[in-house]
Amino acid sequence: MRIPCLLILLAAPVWGQLPSAKPVPRVQAVPLPHHITSFQLDGRELTACHYDPQDMRPFWYPIRASRDISLTRMGHPHDPLTHSHHNSVWVTHNSLNGLDFWGDYAKKQGRIINVEVSREGYEDSDDYASMRMVNHWINEADQSVQLIEVRRTEVRPVDGAKSWFLIMDLEYAPPKGKTATFGASGFGLVAVRVAKSLGVHDGGGRLLNSEGQVNEKGMFRLPARWVDYSGRITNEETGFAGMTLMNHPMNPHNPTAYHVRDDGWMGACLSLDTPLDVTEAKKLRVRYGLWVHDGLPTPEAIEAQWKNFTTLPVADLGDKKPR
Repeated sequence: MRIPCLLILLAAPVWGQLPSAKPVPRVQAVPLPHHITSFQLDGRELTACHYDPQDMRPFWYPIRASRDISLTRMGHPHDPLTHSHHNSVWVTHNSLNGLDFWGDYAKKQGRIINVEVSREGYEDSDDYASMRMVNHWINEADQSVQLIEVRRTEVRPVDGAKSWFLIMDLEYAPPKGKTATFGASGFGLVAVRVAKSLGVHDGGGRLLNSEGQVNEKGMFRLPARWVDYSGRITNEETGFAGMTLMNHPMNPHNPTAYHVRDDGWMGACLSLDTPLDVTEAKKLRVRYGLWVHDGLPTPEAIEAQWKNFTTLPVADLGDKKPR
């Protein structure tokens, strides 16, 4: 018996269409080999989180605005050996329980080791992508855990994806029955080593803070809500870009002191003059933002983005994985 051709056509699958296909999230956290997670917007990498346990600490590199040029670098342009710890954008401190987690060659050396990337720690969406991880701050001499860190990285485009936030949520607790103390220091908790061409000294760039103060001489270790480091990244007329390091009002000592250098780095000081104790009963919860942008924004434009950052919902750092 012959089957009419029309019935055959109606019964055949429609190739090239998937009625069940879901929309692809615009912002994704993509796991890669060798302990790397790439944060991408529409398939283009904005930054990547590096967390190889063999490294001295996790860090984010590169940091890209609209061009495929990193606004940060690894190491000091004039002293790469003793400043090997300048890892683009990083979290650390040079005095925790008397150990130095800042440098790479200290007599009392600490190391920050990733021990977990949560099974439910990756989120993708049209608005943001994130990952949750757990790191241990250890004494290199005996491998003892000094501090337990829960870290959430979020990448969130703003202004119609013309710029974006790298949001760092951090919670610290000591091992059971212990106290961890961040000593008085200007080195830590969050720091940024900018590309050589952005530096005030090397590239003629600009440091600007929320108080209207300019460059190292004008703002060194003074309190501010934010500090912006901007400069030239190409020789085009519009070849300028930069980053604003933002302190959240929930952090201790807000506005906070910023350690800045004309030679190309800036850092938000957690405990510049006053030691900070962390206990089981009193965990430390902090939040920082890095606004990555094209151009040389005005103080008013940066302040508007800082207010935007402070009004975003504070992330829940709880472990949501099934038990």
